[in-house]
Amino acid sequence: MTTSSTPTPGTRQRVCVLGATGSVGAATLDVVAAHPHRFEVFAVTAHRRLDELFVQCVRFRPRYAAVASAAEARLLAERLRGADVATEVMSGAGALCELAAHPDVDAVMAAIVGAAGLAPCLAAASAGKRLLLANKEALVVGGPLFVRAVANGGATLLPIDSEHSAIHQCLPLDRSTWPDRVARIVLTASGGPFRGRDPATLARVTPDEACAHPNWVMGRKISIDSATMMNKALEVIEAHFLFALAPEQIEVVIHPQSIIHSMVVCRDQSVLAQLGTPDMRVPIAYGLGYPDRIASGADALDWSTLAALTFEPADLRLYPGLGLAWDALRAPPGSTAVLNAANEEAVAAFLAGTVSFDRIHTVNCRTIESLSPAPGAADSLESLLALDHEARGRAREFLKALAQ
Repeated sequence: MTTSSTPTPGTRQRVCVLGATGSVGAATLDVVAAHPHRFEVFAVTAHRRLDELFVQCVRFRPRYAAVASAAEARLLAERLRGADVATEVMSGAGALCELAAHPDVDAVMAAIVGAAGLAPCLAAASAGKRLLLANKEALVVGGPLFVRAVANGGATLLPIDSEHSAIHQCLPLDRSTWPDRVARIVLTASGGPFRGRDPATLARVTPDEACAHPNWVMGRKISIDSATMMNKALEVIEAHFLFALAPEQIEVVIHPQSIIHSMVVCRDQSVLAQLGTPDMRVPIAYGLGYPDRIASGADALDWSTLAALTFEPADLRLYPGLGLAWDALRAPPGSTAVLNAANEEAVAAFLAGTVSFDRIHTVNCRTIESLSPAPGAADSLESLLALDHEARGRAREFLKALAQ
């Protein structure tokens, strides 16, 4: 989902990094630092990691920084003055939207985790920015509303999830040709830390065990989603909206090596695949440089060490949450937002130690079964946020009952 717009030759792109202290945000700054004549950091934001954000501000000296609260903004501003850094510090959710839509911003990296990223993503899309989307929840929650904002704003939308970036790289530039060429897409999944494990043993796993991803370095919430395969369920939903595919045109296959990041199956049954090391700097560099190719800093594939690339079907007994993606897509509009809200609450409860790992799926199922969105629930940001709030309330009720 892109326009034909490209950066003006000889000018530096001014980049706003939403969620700068997370793994994707830090990797983005790493790529930007490798190309000082091509990019400059205009703004960075973080929720509460003030120490990490302070270091980033000292290093990149952005015009703006934003944090969650006014008190934290005052603290960061005082530290930056002491370091002789003239960055202006803002606070609150409104600051994220303001920076994402700022007239001096060329590109926005949307790396905030969860539904909290929807509003600033909509702001960037409506303002016609080059939007690098690592926040899959913007599409999972926003759905058609977000797609319309991209189209109406004339934004350039480039997916940063490795799977969706892989699909984007395999598709022709002319979007109008996709329906005639594409039969289906195949999203690959590593299988996470519990691949091959007896599902009956999962009730006893700890958060640290669930966060021990075999291939990728990610934040704790996304790591838990990978262990349950809910991340892949959310990616199925994201792919549906990104590439205008019917649910039955999207498949998932387990690929433990994480070398093939996803595949496009053409009408003639040719298969196009994108390969690379499991390093988020690759899709980030693709998004920042598009349509050019720029150095990412990632290691090259060492063919001599690739003994085999293997594939296996996704076991829904082990990963029951995966099937919820297709269920939610076939349910009334807004159901994907309900699923995402329930999952965020359930994962937070598991990380807090108040519910067992296997109960994450239980809460997701009960919430989506108990809450059918009313007509129009997905038509505006306000109605979606209200639906998100209601779904979280339902999920907390189920969590409280399970804890007792």
